[in-house]
Amino acid sequence: MSQLRLDPLTGRWVVISLDRSDRPTDFAPRSLQVEADPSRPCPFCPGHEESTPPALETYGPGGEWLVRVVPNLFPAFAGTEPMVVDHLGPVFTQAPASGIHEVLVLTPEHNASWADLPDAHAALVLAAIRDRMAEHAAVPGLRYSQAIVNAGREAGASLEHPHGQLLAMSFVPREISDEQAGFARFEGSCLLCTTIEAEEATSYRVVLADEHVLVVCPYWSSIAYEMLVIPRAHHRHLQNATPSDLAGVARAIRTALGGLRERLGDVAYNVVFHAAPFRTEGEFHWHVHLLPKVTTQAGFELGTGVPINICPPETAADELRVGADV
Repeated sequence: MSQLRLDPLTGRWVVISLDRSDRPTDFAPRSLQVEADPSRPCPFCPGHEESTPPALETYGPGGEWLVRVVPNLFPAFAGTEPMVVDHLGPVFTQAPASGIHEVLVLTPEHNASWADLPDAHAALVLAAIRDRMAEHAAVPGLRYSQAIVNAGREAGASLEHPHGQLLAMSFVPREISDEQAGFARFEGSCLLCTTIEAEEATSYRVVLADEHVLVVCPYWSSIAYEMLVIPRAHHRHLQNATPSDLAGVARAIRTALGGLRERLGDVAYNVVFHAAPFRTEGEFHWHVHLLPKVTTQAGFELGTGVPINICPPETAADELRVGADV
């Protein structure tokens, strides 16, 4: 039996349909090969640093890097042109794609993943994201910075080596403006602070909980085994979070991805960081979406924008739950 659930962050309806999980080949294994030419030397491995532009930031002890940030050789956003919209006709509108596009190399280990990082190393990844977002926020004309990690070809990765991307742009993306509207609709308190309280009160969808963070399969999950990482400390901007809170989120992501791998194998996934746009007021609580690529969108989802989730979040959380204290 199917059920409609409302995502309060975006205002979109989600279909939860357990019966459809009985169809064959619903859960697709991750493709092992990402690169078109796996024999090519990896530009992100140690010893090949000359294959990328000079590093913007490096993190690690004794002069050896553990995390590295470099400009993207093929940027989606570049330049400093102001956000000026040109109307070329009744339905033809364009503007410069100004901004910044950087690559975040998560580890020197080619075959590792975020799920394999020690606590201190995972914390360095969040420190790098914080530092780069703070740098982006200081650039006039930039309004938002998006940090992502794509793991696996199905998730959009073009190189196997674990890495992420940081993209700073001169506009606020629709997904973020939708979430801003969701926070605004939830009058009287913070939507995600309330989510923490409500989810812990029931515990049905809690995957992991500690003093810094709560990880849940959200009630309104739009895809199977989706997870939402919510810092307990309320901040609009990731770059304003304390080092201990960032380290807690980094550990939680590592543990959650490890549980996902244990349950489903080496599936592709996206890690998406959402924070408030720069220089904005209003309610927002930064958070992280963990989005496994275990199913494929079909015609209904693409034609309507309404996702169908074949694994209820209560079932997913029960399978992913880690820690005896949850």
